[in-house]
Amino acid sequence: MERNTVQRRAIYHVLEETGRPMGPNEIFDAAKPHAPGLGIATVYRTIKRLLEEGYLQQVDLPGEAPRYETAGKAHHHHFRCSHCHKVFDLQGCPNDFGGIVPKGFQLEGHEVYLFGRCEECTAA
Repeated sequence: MERNTVQRRAIYHVLEETGRPMGPNEIFDAAKPHAPGLGIATVYRTIKRLLEEGYLQQVDLPGEAPRYETAGKAHHHHFRCSHCHKVFDLQGCPNDFGGIVPKGFQLEGHEVYLFGRCEECTAA
Protein backbone atom coordinates (compact mmCIF):
# COMPACT_ATOMS: atom_id res chain seq x y z
CA MET A 1 0.00 0.00 0.00
CA GLU A 2 1.33 3.41 -0.99
CA ARG A 3 1.69 6.13 1.62
CA ASN A 4 -0.63 9.13 1.41
CA THR A 5 2.02 11.85 1.37
CA VAL A 6 1.55 15.60 1.07
CA GLN A 7 2.80 15.34 -2.52
CA ARG A 8 0.28 12.67 -3.50
CA ARG A 9 -2.56 14.55 -1.81
CA ALA A 10 -1.60 17.67 -3.77
CA ILE A 11 -1.72 15.69 -7.04
CA TYR A 12 -5.15 14.25 -6.18
CA HIS A 13 -6.38 17.72 -5.26
CA VAL A 14 -5.23 19.22 -8.56
CA LEU A 15 -6.83 16.44 -10.61
CA GLU A 16 -10.13 16.77 -8.76
CA GLU A 17 -10.25 20.57 -8.74
CA THR A 18 -9.30 21.25 -12.37
CA GLY A 19 -11.79 18.75 -13.74
CA ARG A 20 -10.03 18.67 -17.11
CA PRO A 21 -7.36 16.57 -18.79
CA MET A 22 -3.84 17.58 -17.77
CA GLY A 23 -0.33 16.55 -18.74
CA PRO A 24 2.33 15.65 -16.17
CA ASN A 25 3.97 19.08 -16.34
CA GLU A 26 0.62 20.84 -15.86
CA ILE A 27 -0.10 18.63 -12.85
CA PHE A 28 3.37 19.33 -11.47
CA ASP A 29 3.03 23.11 -11.90
CA ALA A 30 -0.42 23.17 -10.29
CA ALA A 31 0.47 20.86 -7.38
CA LYS A 32 3.88 22.35 -6.50
CA PRO A 33 2.47 25.32 -4.51
CA HIS A 34 0.59 22.80 -2.32
CA ALA A 35 3.64 20.55 -1.90
CA PRO A 36 6.90 22.50 -2.22
CA GLY A 37 9.07 19.33 -2.13
CA LEU A 38 7.22 17.79 -5.07
CA GLY A 39 9.33 16.45 -7.93
CA ILE A 40 8.29 15.59 -11.47
CA ALA A 41 9.28 11.93 -10.89
CA THR A 42 6.69 11.72 -8.11
CA VAL A 43 4.06 13.09 -10.51
CA TYR A 44 4.90 10.40 -13.09
CA ARG A 45 4.90 7.62 -10.47
CA THR A 46 1.58 8.82 -9.10
CA ILE A 47 0.02 9.01 -12.57
CA LYS A 48 1.18 5.46 -13.28
CA ARG A 49 -0.29 4.21 -10.00
CA LEU A 50 -3.60 6.04 -10.53
CA LEU A 51 -3.89 4.58 -14.04
CA GLU A 52 -3.30 1.08 -12.66
CA GLU A 53 -5.92 1.65 -9.97
CA GLY A 54 -8.46 2.89 -12.54
CA TYR A 55 -8.70 6.33 -10.93
CA LEU A 56 -7.31 8.04 -14.05
CA GLN A 57 -7.73 7.45 -17.74
CA GLN A 58 -5.46 8.57 -20.54
CA VAL A 59 -6.66 11.16 -23.05
CA ASP A 60 -5.00 10.96 -26.46
CA LEU A 61 -5.26 13.80 -28.96
CA PRO A 62 -3.67 13.63 -32.42
CA GLY A 63 -0.02 14.69 -32.36
CA GLU A 64 -0.08 15.45 -28.62
CA ALA A 65 1.52 13.90 -25.56
CA PRO A 66 -0.98 12.01 -23.39
CA ARG A 67 -3.01 13.85 -20.81
CA TYR A 68 -4.91 12.36 -17.91
CA GLU A 69 -8.34 12.87 -16.40
CA THR A 70 -10.34 11.21 -13.67
CA ALA A 71 -12.04 8.04 -14.83
CA GLY A 72 -15.73 7.27 -14.73
CA LYS A 73 -17.02 10.24 -16.69
CA ALA A 74 -19.81 9.78 -19.19
CA HIS A 75 -18.90 9.66 -22.88
CA HIS A 76 -17.54 13.06 -23.90
CA HIS A 77 -15.11 14.81 -26.21
CA HIS A 78 -12.39 17.43 -25.85
CA PHE A 79 -11.54 21.00 -26.85
CA ARG A 80 -7.89 22.07 -27.13
CA CYS A 81 -6.99 25.74 -26.91
CA SER A 82 -4.64 26.56 -29.77
CA HIS A 83 -3.16 29.42 -27.74
CA CYS A 84 -2.52 28.09 -24.20
CA HIS A 85 -2.70 24.38 -25.23
CA LYS A 86 -4.95 23.42 -22.32
CA VAL A 87 -7.51 20.71 -22.98
CA PHE A 88 -11.09 20.93 -21.73
CA ASP A 89 -13.96 18.46 -21.54
CA LEU A 90 -16.95 19.02 -23.80
CA GLN A 91 -20.27 17.94 -22.37
CA GLY A 92 -22.56 15.89 -24.54
CA CYS A 93 -22.06 14.36 -27.95
CA PRO A 94 -23.82 14.86 -31.29
CA ASN A 95 -23.70 11.04 -31.68
CA ASP A 96 -25.35 11.23 -35.13
CA PHE A 97 -22.63 9.97 -37.43
CA GLY A 98 -24.62 7.27 -39.22
CA GLY A 99 -25.41 9.61 -42.11
CA ILE A 100 -21.77 10.22 -42.98
CA VAL A 101 -20.54 6.62 -42.74
CA PRO A 102 -19.98 5.17 -46.22
CA LYS A 103 -22.54 2.62 -47.44
CA GLY A 104 -21.67 -0.87 -46.26
CA PHE A 105 -19.47 0.36 -43.42
CA GLN A 106 -20.29 -0.35 -39.77
CA LEU A 107 -19.56 2.39 -37.24
CA GLU A 108 -18.04 1.04 -34.00
CA GLY A 109 -17.06 4.24 -32.24
CA HIS A 110 -15.85 7.80 -32.68
CA GLU A 111 -13.69 10.56 -31.24
CA VAL A 112 -14.44 14.24 -31.71
CA TYR A 113 -11.74 16.80 -31.05
CA LEU A 114 -12.40 20.52 -31.35
CA PHE A 115 -9.85 23.29 -31.23
CA GLY A 116 -9.79 27.07 -31.04
CA ARG A 117 -9.30 29.57 -28.21
CA CYS A 118 -10.53 28.98 -24.68
CA GLU A 119 -12.52 31.62 -22.82
CA GLU A 120 -9.48 32.94 -20.95
CA CYS A 121 -7.34 33.30 -24.11
CA THR A 122 -10.21 34.86 -26.06
CA ALA A 123 -10.64 37.50 -23.35
CA ALA A 124 -6.91 38.33 -23.24
